[in-house]
Amino acid sequence: MSNFLLTGLTLVSETAKSQFTRQTQSPIKTQKRFLKKLLSVHQNTVLGQYHQLNRIKTIDQFREQIPIWTYEQYEPYINRIAHGESNILTRDRVVYFNTTSGSTGKQKLIPVTKQFQNSLGWANLISIGFLSCALKQRQQKLRKLLLTNSTEISGYTLAGIPYGSGSAGVLKMGKWVYQQLFAHPYETLQVNNSLARHYVCLLFALQELDMGGIVANFPMLILRTCQYLEQYSEELIQDLKTGTIANWLTLEPELREALEKQLFPRPKLARQLQAILSSQGRLTPVKIWPHLCYVAAARGGTSDFYLQRFPDYLDDTPVFGAAYASAEATYSVYPDLNTDGSILAVGTGFFEFIPESEWESTQPATLLATEVEVGKRYRILVTNYSGFYRYDNGDVVEVVGFYHYAPLIVFRYRRGGIISSTVEKTTEAHAVAVIQQLQTELRFTLEDFCITLSEQETPAPYILNIEASNAPLPNLLTLLQRFDERLKEVNPRYGAKRQDLVPPPQLQLLAPGSFKVVRERQREKGMPDSQLKFPHISEDRSLIAGLIVLETVQLREE
Repeated sequence: MSNFLLTGLTLVSETAKSQFTRQTQSPIKTQKRFLKKLLSVHQNTVLGQYHQLNRIKTIDQFREQIPIWTYEQYEPYINRIAHGESNILTRDRVVYFNTTSGSTGKQKLIPVTKQFQNSLGWANLISIGFLSCALKQRQQKLRKLLLTNSTEISGYTLAGIPYGSGSAGVLKMGKWVYQQLFAHPYETLQVNNSLARHYVCLLFALQELDMGGIVANFPMLILRTCQYLEQYSEELIQDLKTGTIANWLTLEPELREALEKQLFPRPKLARQLQAILSSQGRLTPVKIWPHLCYVAAARGGTSDFYLQRFPDYLDDTPVFGAAYASAEATYSVYPDLNTDGSILAVGTGFFEFIPESEWESTQPATLLATEVEVGKRYRILVTNYSGFYRYDNGDVVEVVGFYHYAPLIVFRYRRGGIISSTVEKTTEAHAVAVIQQLQTELRFTLEDFCITLSEQETPAPYILNIEASNAPLPNLLTLLQRFDERLKEVNPRYGAKRQDLVPPPQLQLLAPGSFKVVRERQREKGMPDSQLKFPHISEDRSLIAGLIVLETVQLREE
């Protein structure tokens, strides 16, 4: 049955990909058609009447009549929906609220209707079509996959509308289809405890030697799955041998019973895995699953630092970006493996681009999809079926090319993800680029890092907080000196201000496990496990409070 579904999914997704490709040959025509339909659907909603959507006939009228809003302007309307009012932002009933991760601000609620969900599903189907075609070129095909996202929702509004991560909503709404694609039972994703969920997903996936892919929202989560596989190799092999689930796992009794009914002793497989463990010293995905042909996770932004560590566990397994998406929208889809540029999803939203020269304007001028230029950065705006018009969530993208006439974009950072000692505006993209260069140049690997500002001084020096991996570190003073030099090159504003305003940076070597503690703090604040991403720059000067500092290095004034 699952093979039949995979074959059917392959055909449908490649058809969707072909239709989308035709749209990229005339993106403005596609955008006009999308906007016209959306305005017609939403014109009689509360906000639609406020904006007088029924009077808008052209794209220029739309841009002149509708202001650019951030979440703060939409929040009062969303609160009304959460309290049970209807026809506020959308004509259709809101069935779910996507929650944002909250990594660069407070957590937001994003309305989800069936029509909005369908538009996102269409983008996902297109990305699967591109993946299928890319695999075929490598004499591979779509196979079952490993995914460890939780299906647990965060709660309910006063009107009883469920809310939670976008992935939890997608998995619940498409349960029947998705459960055919997993290399493990759907019930494994219902386990609340993060470690237990990863463990049981791995336990069942180890029995599926035909598995072809590993999927997670972010590369850091892929690495965590690989680390769990390595850390619990002996326990997983023992459970495979006996057909049971380890008693020490925190697992709901009813789920343990349901899952153990689907387990059977696999002593031969256990011996094979034990042989790999004995000869290699650990279990890694590429040693276990002979048909593993891709890993799917977000590319760009904070992801690049973690992608640099993938070969430690995954050798040269290709990485597929799937879709560049947030709780609010799907912005683009990836056309191939191992590529950073993704194609603007012209059929799932109406998009505008704010050039850097307009970023400080209250109501900036915008460009359309065909008017952007390669090599330049823009804030991206979206209008879609969540009830948002010209919505600005602060995402900054860079245009790196065109696919037919649709721009290829790369997510760089989110506005608000910036630190400044004065006005030098160091972004996450700057930070990641510098550390990637240093790891290559000085031949070392970090477990993780974050740049913060000193709490004690004004203007404040940068503090490079690092946690070592198992590999040795270079001389810390040399590392700090090169960090300062590289940051001057990557962010010229920092270079200019370092001459007389920004003090020399500091470095703090943190104890092993420090960033794990920081991530646990994020979870305690309500960040869903599948949305867990770590900021590599932070204005929160107390971010590492209470952590053990093994060594501090100060760069002196020249």
